[in-house]
Amino acid sequence: MTTTLAPLTEPWSPAEFEARLRAVGEARYHDRHPFNVRMHQGDLTRTEVRSWITNRFHYQRHIPVKDALITAKLDSPRLRRMWLRRIEDHDGRSEGEGGIERWLRLGEAAGLDRRTLLSGEDVLPGVRMAVDGYVNFCRLRPTLEAVAASLTELTAPDLMRRRIEAFERHYPWISAEGLGYFRTRVDQGRRDSTEALDLVLQWARTRTDQEKALAALSFKCDVLWSLLDAVQYAGRSEQAGGPGRLGQDDRREPK
Repeated sequence: MTTTLAPLTEPWSPAEFEARLRAVGEARYHDRHPFNVRMHQGDLTRTEVRSWITNRFHYQRHIPVKDALITAKLDSPRLRRMWLRRIEDHDGRSEGEGGIERWLRLGEAAGLDRRTLLSGEDVLPGVRMAVDGYVNFCRLRPTLEAVAASLTELTAPDLMRRRIEAFERHYPWISAEGLGYFRTRVDQGRRDSTEALDLVLQWARTRTDQEKALAALSFKCDVLWSLLDAVQYAGRSEQAGGPGRLGQDDRREPK
């Protein structure tokens, strides 16, 4: 009689696995970072807001790059068409369209020069390292992990809604037209996260694969957290009297 041994560790059910993925975002997403908390409370100076816009743009402009790397890993036309839409969302179909363009308009609404944003000359070293780490992760890791890392989008729509409200309430010096990126990402983020979650639930059939997906999502949370660490540290240095010391016009907006 032949005895079939059960795996040492059974995979989680799809429902439990999904719950664990969502729990990573709930516990570790960068909406909990002190810098984001201060942003939503209206406690950032103009200089801090502009620094965040500048450095976050370095991340934004690399989103279609990492999505191109993921697209190249997909093994069916259907999946490639689905993922290519993400690139189009950010790059647009033509000049003057897409999420990258909308982020540039946010920068202009906040008083930043478009050419300076595009040059990347003011991007912090820590931000460069975080973004490079994420792009290389998507280049080098298997498809499951690269797609799982994108599941920070599960939490993004709620963050976008809070951000729109915070900017309208606390930072009226940024025109409403500059908030177009956030408004667009509410629906796009919900669609993207639903598609990616379905793929991860389909592909991660063993406990090992499920744990790799969770680790990938945790890594992505660390990337976003590290980006804000760099921006926050630079802001503290400036407020302490370091390079780029804040002027009187950069003090917090009255509430």
